[in-house]
Amino acid sequence: MKILFVCTANICRSFMAERILKGKLREKECNVEEVSSAGLSDVMEGMPGDPRAVEMLVEKGFDGHGHESRLLTEDMVAEVDKIIVMENIHREEIVDKYPDAEDITHLLKAFSADYNGSNSDIKDPYGLLGYHYRLCFAEIYLAIEGLVKKCI
Repeated sequence: MKILFVCTANICRSFMAERILKGKLREKECNVEEVSSAGLSDVMEGMPGDPRAVEMLVEKGFDGHGHESRLLTEDMVAEVDKIIVMENIHREEIVDKYPDAEDITHLLKAFSADYNGSNSDIKDPYGLLGYHYRLCFAEIYLAIEGLVKKCI
């Protein structure tokens, strides 16, 4: 299975989700051959991970280095089995642009054990206080735990 995480710029949320899942997959054997991430905005294309996101990953024992943001492409969509997004708006944008991706595009928070259908977006911490990065990391981490528990 190939999994692609998508957010707005691919420097915080989808990048963190990619690295957390890669780290978690070292602990549990699942049928995942590739984990990657991309963004919907080309404004940050080629940029490294947000320094605060990198710091958060490293602090929690995950690899945060060497990331370069990239723009979601039609080829990426065609090559993956699951696209996992951070916000409803990301899902809508992907499905609008790539209608065939509707059935494979999912909200990350939906994999959290306590997900009840409300408050389904994982907010972007970019440029905000450390608290927002910690909250974002925690929401992503819990959702990834649920994803791994189901073995994707």
